[in-house]
Amino acid sequence: MTLIKSISGIRGTIGGTPGDNLTPPDIVKFAAAYGSWLKEKNARPVVVIGRDGRISGEMVSTLVIQTLLGLGLDVVDLGLSTTPTVEMAVRWEKAGGGIIITASHNPRQWNALKLLNADGEFISGADGAAVLDKAEKAAFQFATVEKAGTYRQPTGTMEKHIQAILDYPLVDTAAIGSRRFKVVVDGINSTGSLFVPALLKALGVTEVTVLNGEVNGEFAHDPEPLPENLVGLSTEVKRQGADLGIAVDPDVDRLCFVCEDGTLFGEEYTLVAVADYILSRRKGNTVSNMSSTRALKDITTAHGGQYYPSAVGEVNVVTKMKAVNAVIGGEGNGGIIVPDFHYGRDALIGIGLFLSGLAEKKVRMSAYRAQFPNYYMSKNKIALTPGMNIPLLLEKMKERYDGQEVNTEDGLKIEFERGWVHLRGSNTEPIIRVYSEGESEDAARNLAAGVMKEVEEIIR
Repeated sequence: MTLIKSISGIRGTIGGTPGDNLTPPDIVKFAAAYGSWLKEKNARPVVVIGRDGRISGEMVSTLVIQTLLGLGLDVVDLGLSTTPTVEMAVRWEKAGGGIIITASHNPRQWNALKLLNADGEFISGADGAAVLDKAEKAAFQFATVEKAGTYRQPTGTMEKHIQAILDYPLVDTAAIGSRRFKVVVDGINSTGSLFVPALLKALGVTEVTVLNGEVNGEFAHDPEPLPENLVGLSTEVKRQGADLGIAVDPDVDRLCFVCEDGTLFGEEYTLVAVADYILSRRKGNTVSNMSSTRALKDITTAHGGQYYPSAVGEVNVVTKMKAVNAVIGGEGNGGIIVPDFHYGRDALIGIGLFLSGLAEKKVRMSAYRAQFPNYYMSKNKIALTPGMNIPLLLEKMKERYDGQEVNTEDGLKIEFERGWVHLRGSNTEPIIRVYSEGESEDAARNLAAGVMKEVEEIIR
């Protein structure tokens, strides 16, 4: 079906023809290229591995681990884990890097290798290009049997991650516990089913119901935490009279909430709420990618800080956060990055901070949501056909909107008086993403529909 090599890792569908899909030869090739690149950097010869709960995870993990051992690298295998836990474990282990085996929000037939550096952060675009070049040239040398790597499976990494959250100074466990929250969690048949309930218990939440809690990779619905995929969670929150619902994606780096009345808090507003809570205690700047809501800019300005946009992609957000010394940042897909915790999207620290803010306000979820600026976003996509020239397409769109303010740092963002539209090629799927925002649902949809109609005219 497809194999995508980008800033977001090596991602593809399992099975099929090598070079076109993520097959065993492709997995070995890219793992060998990454391991060889790591050795050349004179990094400590240790790699941390972890995987989400999807069906192909064990197979892919075994291939990656044995390849790295064959290169002479030592492997620390966390087994079933989360993306942020692996990122933190790279630092705990003082490793040279890490590989997270997850296709994030993609459906069950997908998997991916997400590559980390010695700081537990995604490797840069330049380093990614070097890894891909090694893979293309098969430029790797395996170790002799006497110099093969060693293998270790540590225990307690989930507990260590949770303890770090409890120790974080802005996570108020006393306030959270005093609210006696009743929570419903959608674990989407992956590792969130293990980590999120354990975290909630540690935070003092005693009433927790887990939906789709068996870690078997048979996702009960499309795993991307979008409104149309969270109907079951919303229904259960209302049925139980719960205070809120929590949804994460399969690797637990995206986070969204459901209010007590079954309405969605909005994944765009996960970051807004956490940023508002942090900025009330810690003055500073914020960053989000340019496909995220302008509500973060409004909140930041209200607290006396400066908001900065970045290109889409976690590594781009992190780079901008470091450049402007941001105190909080992330992405509008529910990705929270707390820099003095670690530079990676982390739904678990996000839960701790979000519940701290909610507990402090002493209001219900729907009233909490009503306190923030209200914008509406429409998220659409256009399927790509083989050979489609995205840069040329976007250039033609730019010409059509030469009277508007545009930003070409990442695809094409067109600013209108009361909204915006952002078009960009996806890093994770063969599509063009078309995001828009307006002051009403109809306004956002109409902005997107008008631009998409023009894109389709150009394609035809």
